[in-house]
Amino acid sequence: MAPPRRPKPTTVPKGLPDRETLLAFIREQGETGKGDVARHFGLKGEGRRALRQMIKELEDDGALGKRGRRGFAERGALPEVGVADVIERNADGDLLVRLTKGDDAPLVALAPAGKVEGPAPGLGDRLLVRFVKLESGEHEARLIKRLGQSAHRILGVVRKSNREVRLEPVDRKTKGSLLLPAGEDVRDGDLVLAQVESHGGRFAPKHGKLLEVVGREDEPRAASLIAIHSHGIPTGFSAAAEAEAEEAEPPVLAGREDLREVPLITIDPADARDHDDAVYAQPDDDPKNPGGWIAWVAIADVAAYVRPDSALDREAREKGNSVYFPDRVEPMLPERLSNGLCSLREGENRACMAVRMVFGADGRKRSHQFVRGMMRSAAKLSYEQAQAAIDGTPDDKTGPMLEPVLKPLWAAYATMKKGRDARSPLGIESLERKITLSPEGEITAITPRASLEAHRLIEEFMIQANVCAAETLEQKRTPLIYRVHDEPSQEKIHNLVDFLGTLNIPWTKGETIRTDRFNKLLDETRETPHAEIVNEVVLRTQMQAIYDTKNIGHFGLNLAKYAHFTSPIRRYADLIVHRALIKALGLGKDGLSDRDIAQMKGTADQITFAERRAMAAERDATDRYVAAFLSDRVGAEFEGKITGVTRFGLFVRLAETGADGLVPVSKLGGEYFIHDDRGHALVGERSGARWPLGMTVRVELAEATPLTGGLLFEMLSEPAPPDPTAPRPRLGARARGDRGPGGPGAKGRPAGIRTGRQRKMGGKRR
Repeated sequence: MAPPRRPKPTTVPKGLPDRETLLAFIREQGETGKGDVARHFGLKGEGRRALRQMIKELEDDGALGKRGRRGFAERGALPEVGVADVIERNADGDLLVRLTKGDDAPLVALAPAGKVEGPAPGLGDRLLVRFVKLESGEHEARLIKRLGQSAHRILGVVRKSNREVRLEPVDRKTKGSLLLPAGEDVRDGDLVLAQVESHGGRFAPKHGKLLEVVGREDEPRAASLIAIHSHGIPTGFSAAAEAEAEEAEPPVLAGREDLREVPLITIDPADARDHDDAVYAQPDDDPKNPGGWIAWVAIADVAAYVRPDSALDREAREKGNSVYFPDRVEPMLPERLSNGLCSLREGENRACMAVRMVFGADGRKRSHQFVRGMMRSAAKLSYEQAQAAIDGTPDDKTGPMLEPVLKPLWAAYATMKKGRDARSPLGIESLERKITLSPEGEITAITPRASLEAHRLIEEFMIQANVCAAETLEQKRTPLIYRVHDEPSQEKIHNLVDFLGTLNIPWTKGETIRTDRFNKLLDETRETPHAEIVNEVVLRTQMQAIYDTKNIGHFGLNLAKYAHFTSPIRRYADLIVHRALIKALGLGKDGLSDRDIAQMKGTADQITFAERRAMAAERDATDRYVAAFLSDRVGAEFEGKITGVTRFGLFVRLAETGADGLVPVSKLGGEYFIHDDRGHALVGERSGARWPLGMTVRVELAEATPLTGGLLFEMLSEPAPPDPTAPRPRLGARARGDRGPGGPGAKGRPAGIRTGRQRKMGGKRR
């Protein structure tokens, strides 16, 4: 509750501006402090006190937000220069940035990098940018320099000739090659990291020096090596961290609740190596809760092994999370812990943090209690195994467990699902693809990943455990890192409404933004030809979830309190929440340290950045694997959908593999095309023919480049006829369809392929 406001003075001090005058001055300054405002209006004494009260009221009303060292700014205002994170891409493939500090900072499109040296920015990068207001009234961010990664380090493949050693960048956005000294001990096809030392003249190549040979271009697993190095993913562990992991000892029962007789089981992907959560359910025998259920979730007690400010802790914080590629995992913790003492192995004693949750017959949680315990997993099952048993085909392992363990789990989930359905979280469907590799690391298949009820059961158990963690820590007034997800911005909603208008689907711009409204839209279009693209556009309308010490709730899950608790082996956020629970509930001496608390906001920012970095690396590795998989099918025809419309061409997602590629505008015909940003279409200036978002097309694979992950297509389909009801696109965004390179080969939305155990149920990051 906000403190009571001081009463306003009975007389207005001389020089004190009214509310609108003050806001106009702050808006003009962009960013200012109370002293600057007071000096501008000549305020002293009582006038300064009245000014402070007025500013406090504006902050309470949401008109002003905290900003940097100078104090405050109008909420949503942008400074001239600021540090920003690359948050996402819009439907046109443009990168969007947001200030790293400042309340309610808007998303701003990043202008092309121009002459800035080094790799072009990508998702997850931190940048120093200049904000420029355009004639349209919108802002544009212009890159000054990249932060967090050196812009002068280039990863590339060596190309040797008799005269020179040339480095070909693996990043498709990096222009030009780099000359290395002729005497370097490298082979043609080596994958190397080099430092730019001179930039040459206007037409001369850059020169550099060799830093490290990281692999070979022809290695089957080169794709993940490239992603790791190009995105700066921390690899390996220091000798100190490895030593701490090796010194860790098996858990003892002292100080823990004995849960070894509770038949907790793990349900994971069939190829999972670490198991950080286990579940169990039983009917509630309390006569005051008829039809109710008790659900247990037990999580590996990583906090017992990774102590604050240890080498393990510092390196886990830097990594932020494990990173999953089709062929390997870069873990957050050494294998001795991640696949050993912290993994809830079948039949072995393991330390755990567990929560006992009680649900009523209506699916609403009535109570919960956390304990620090010792468990012994009764079984290690795959999703497919558990689902098959429930569906009537148990095997030798699941047969004896069907009645005492599996059926109660499904019955408890059926009850919990009532609460979930009443809550109505976002029902966006995400197409997941599984990449299957041979023992040699070659892709043998790309197939849809099954979506089973077993996945949804584990997801709901984990979500409820995460809610319990946030509620307990708030009740105990203990600092924590929330998992927050903001509601879509008005700009995103307006773009959605404009797009739906092109499909004659009604949506009033003034409607309250709620998850059930999005779900109604998805349900109404589910059986129509527009189902897939409406689902895609609704997904793009959402903000990205982040970690923060301030709680704004989780819009997508429609939850007021949410924190990550269930995966401390692979997410540092969960480890911090475990320590907070230990401290809040008096469960040991290894809870939150003073240092943890002091740097919690910085930790939230760091792990958000690390998550974005991991997502970008995983996506890039997948793109390269898919390009390699398709490289021997150049010339083949495919069916796909237009999933991105930009000034320089169309992004098409193939139905067969879910891979994304570009059809350059130069391949669309012999006329100028206007980019209709409201209708998400390229429109022929002369003919009016349209290439709209969501259109099903046939394309021919013209080029597949495994080194960069790029796919180029030739369009085989004819465009859609002119739409007489569509408003005329705004001029100025014209692209020539019969010549020119068609713009940069940057990706639009990430390919519809996810790999690894990014989430227990197949890749979703809640």
